[in-house]
Amino acid sequence: MKDKLKLIPERPGCYLYKNKDGIIIYVGKAKNLKRRVNSYFNRIQTGKTLALVNQIEDFEYIVTNSETESLILEISLIKKYNPKYNILLKDDKTYPYIVLTTDKYPTLKIVRSKKRKKLKGKVFGPFPGVTSAKNMVNSINRIYPLRKCDPLKKKVCLYYHINECLGYCEKEIDKSKTDKMFDEITRVLNGDYKFLTKRLEEQMNIASEKLDFEKALELKTLISDIESTISKQIIVSNVKYNFDVFGVYEKDNFLAIETLFIREGVVVGQVNKILTDYIDKDDAYTRYIVDFYDKYSLPKKIIVNDIDNITDIGSVLDIEVNIPQKGDIKKILNMANNNAEISSKKRIEEISKSSEERFKAIEDLKNILGLKKLERIELFDNSHLFGTYYVGGMVVFRDFLPDRNEYRKYKIDINTKDDLTAMKEVIYRRYQRALLEKTELPDLIIVDGGELQIRATLEVLNSLRLNIPLVGLKKNKSHKTSKLVLSNLTEIDINNQNLFVYLYKMQEEVHRFAITYHRNIKNKGMLRSVLEDVSGIGEKRRKELLKKYSSLSKIKNASVEELSEILPEEVAKSLLEFLNKE
Repeated sequence: MKDKLKLIPERPGCYLYKNKDGIIIYVGKAKNLKRRVNSYFNRIQTGKTLALVNQIEDFEYIVTNSETESLILEISLIKKYNPKYNILLKDDKTYPYIVLTTDKYPTLKIVRSKKRKKLKGKVFGPFPGVTSAKNMVNSINRIYPLRKCDPLKKKVCLYYHINECLGYCEKEIDKSKTDKMFDEITRVLNGDYKFLTKRLEEQMNIASEKLDFEKALELKTLISDIESTISKQIIVSNVKYNFDVFGVYEKDNFLAIETLFIREGVVVGQVNKILTDYIDKDDAYTRYIVDFYDKYSLPKKIIVNDIDNITDIGSVLDIEVNIPQKGDIKKILNMANNNAEISSKKRIEEISKSSEERFKAIEDLKNILGLKKLERIELFDNSHLFGTYYVGGMVVFRDFLPDRNEYRKYKIDINTKDDLTAMKEVIYRRYQRALLEKTELPDLIIVDGGELQIRATLEVLNSLRLNIPLVGLKKNKSHKTSKLVLSNLTEIDINNQNLFVYLYKMQEEVHRFAITYHRNIKNKGMLRSVLEDVSGIGEKRRKELLKKYSSLSKIKNASVEELSEILPEEVAKSLLEFLNKE
């Protein structure tokens, strides 16, 4: 490898490190490939970088024309190969937005960021949590009689009778009314709510003068709810456009990044992320910002700290990047940096303690099983309903932490009628594919069960000529996990409480994953079987209905007009009559 290092050009590009199995374990970018790659091998390394270097057996590099191109390529390569030593930004959590729809009759919806583009309307947020978004929506819905039903029902419901809806299903509503509501709600969601609380205070005083104290108390509570929800937003600038600010703080191999969402000069929310699995601070900060907008809407501009190559983000995201040196925007960036430091201190302590317990549990399990390496664990579980709708699930844990991007679902052959056959099918399909595609194999396989499950799994592994450590988690008479069953069928009591907690969490996660998939399959199967009983609905129409409506209740709530987009009108009517009869 020394000779290969000498041949690296002094050009910008990306480098890919491989382990002894030829698997890419790290992708990085550099404005000078020769200097960056050599730095890993000609300096004394510690921590994660040392762990990385110890596993590097080979490397590749790709030369680019510019540093910006290298950043774009790095992002693409990381998404393609998912290297274990790149920072763990694969967070499934998405934050809520509020959408005020621009339908004929507008409504308020809370959506996760991945789905926000599917709705037509004004988008507000993101909000730091679903509770704050719900409180906002509930308060506005109590004040403004927006449409509540989706789809519209045939008759007015309770919302109409308590004056929280204008009866859109039966009444013809003047457009000027809905336009006025739309404009006022937009003002409120942008932080301008004083006009509304003033109006409510006037109504409260009138109710009080009429001795309608119950109504007055209701209005007082509503005013308090609005102020407590919206007034938490901090006015930080007179700048009336949308921008996000990325503060950063590093200490003891922990990197805290604080993101402030500024909308119309108001802080409407923030997200704090603490990274532990990163090699280079600047690279981690840059990539975090780029990956951030896989989940969030791009604002007009972003405010960032001045680090190497940070301006390349503008080219990648096609957005204005500002590195303020003074003035109000610089103060906001300093506030974000301070928040990153303050909010991270407690979290860092919690993470440090949790990490110590987690790695102690890993070492304990390694000692029990006599393993030198225990990073990737794959767990399997099956689910069924009285021998029908068999499915399998696999979850993956890295260092006892879930790696949800690696989870897999398996729909099992319809002729399968028992757990062991189902398990054999799933194990075979998983590892046959891994061998064909030469993907990463686990350091340990865990199955739910004892001797029978171990024998069934070993039979498949042996047929594939795989020697992967295997254990089963066996329950006692009280249906509580109590023993580890080794591949030689030796049973070991789990007396280590710390290890038991982690194994139990992992077992519950694979069970949850399999059960959830099973319910989805079962519901679709029930829906399909019902559709087969309705004349005029063939295979093609069944598929379209299954794609658009995932449950019987959604079809029942659909109108004839909506169903007629897929079915002839008479068939749509027959379907609804059949479902209502059922």
